[in-house]
Amino acid sequence: MKQSFHTGRRMLAALLCGGFLYSCQPQIDVTPTQQPGQGRVGTDVGYVPGEVLIKFKSGTANDKVLKALAKMKVSKSEKILTKMMEKAGDTDGVILASVPTDVLEAVSQLKGMPEIEYAEPNYIYTTDVTANDTYFSNGSLWGMYGPGTSPANQYGSQAATAWAANKTGSSSVIVGIIDEGWMITHSELAANKWVNPYETVNGKDDDGNGYIDDVNGWDFANNNASVYDDVNDDHGTHVAGTIGAVGGNGAGVAGVCWNVKMIGLKFLGASGGTSANAIKAIDYLTDMKTRHPSLGIVASNNSWGGGGFSQTLQDAIGRANTANILFVAAAGNGGSDGVGDNNDAVANYPSNYPNANIIAVAALTSAGARASFSNYGATTVDIGAPGQGIWSTVPGTGNTFSYASYNGTSMATPHVTGAVALYKSLNPTATAAQIKAAILAAAVPTAALSGKCVTGGRLSVATF
Repeated sequence: MKQSFHTGRRMLAALLCGGFLYSCQPQIDVTPTQQPGQGRVGTDVGYVPGEVLIKFKSGTANDKVLKALAKMKVSKSEKILTKMMEKAGDTDGVILASVPTDVLEAVSQLKGMPEIEYAEPNYIYTTDVTANDTYFSNGSLWGMYGPGTSPANQYGSQAATAWAANKTGSSSVIVGIIDEGWMITHSELAANKWVNPYETVNGKDDDGNGYIDDVNGWDFANNNASVYDDVNDDHGTHVAGTIGAVGGNGAGVAGVCWNVKMIGLKFLGASGGTSANAIKAIDYLTDMKTRHPSLGIVASNNSWGGGGFSQTLQDAIGRANTANILFVAAAGNGGSDGVGDNNDAVANYPSNYPNANIIAVAALTSAGARASFSNYGATTVDIGAPGQGIWSTVPGTGNTFSYASYNGTSMATPHVTGAVALYKSLNPTATAAQIKAAILAAAVPTAALSGKCVTGGRLSVATF
């Protein structure tokens, strides 16, 4: 398993009370209580020590808010009120608060206060990838093959079959990569980076979305407009390559969708990423589509997981659903033993949320087996896709670039996101629900997935 989950420091947050600044602490493991209507949560979850997310009931007077925070001895806090929360009619947002007591004890106390709707830890999420040790023509890029392609592999996504039929995507289709940053100068990716048509680099928030100079997206971990920092952003760069590396150029690898625009939405840092920043990233994408309906934003790729049930995160995914944006999510790589778990019994978040726009993805090997590390679930995982021995783009030292082979449901997920983009390019009026239905309906029955996911099958784009 990959030992380093690359990501930078969490951004410093302005506090609601006192005007101070603070930064997050390292990850620790907890065992949260089961949430109503949810599967049992695994034990390998973490949260930021001393931080809780608090949602006050609508209309709670400010003096009562301050009194409740004072009762909990909250000295530092940040009010999170995204543009999408406001558009959804939420004028209060949620409070990210610093508490002096044990987080789970604080959550329990907060839930007992009459003015509070819910409280939860600020969970930590990590990437769902493992590493191992050019590419299409030499048989390495098996995830793009099909039974009739050359080279061939019957368990691949059959993307090469689509390419042969001149189905390579469209630059009018946009997906968000909610992850680490990704190397937008990589020779295989530069042509497919998204450029915000409503923003220029001038130190101003030209499009009024609350972010200054966000020409390629935003870094929520460091609170700046740089969507790529350094070689440590390899996971996000690998994901981007599987979705949309330029194909047919005689070099390197090819993504499922050769023509697509990808928005960098970095929220993962060296210690993982938090619920608070994941919410901001999701809402950024939703707000861009709501603010500019002509933008062809169709999905976000979410190759990460961890933490327990978060109402704030589920609500953000729900806002994306309302905006007709799919949320493609990794099913997870098992627990600390690295052996895949049944998500029907042991919940993996965010893939386990019941939102209709989620597509949860398991990982397959090149021999058609469910990868040993891959989670599964007859009712909670939708489909399998290539996820072991996956070659894609990664950064090199300095400004150089390279390629690497990784394993993980992180690698399976972008195959599906690429398929979403490809389907949308061929069916421009299709809704998110229609795209999801088409992808699941096209799944090829696979023995290793029978009874292990909703479709019992693997991704195929051959019939798009």
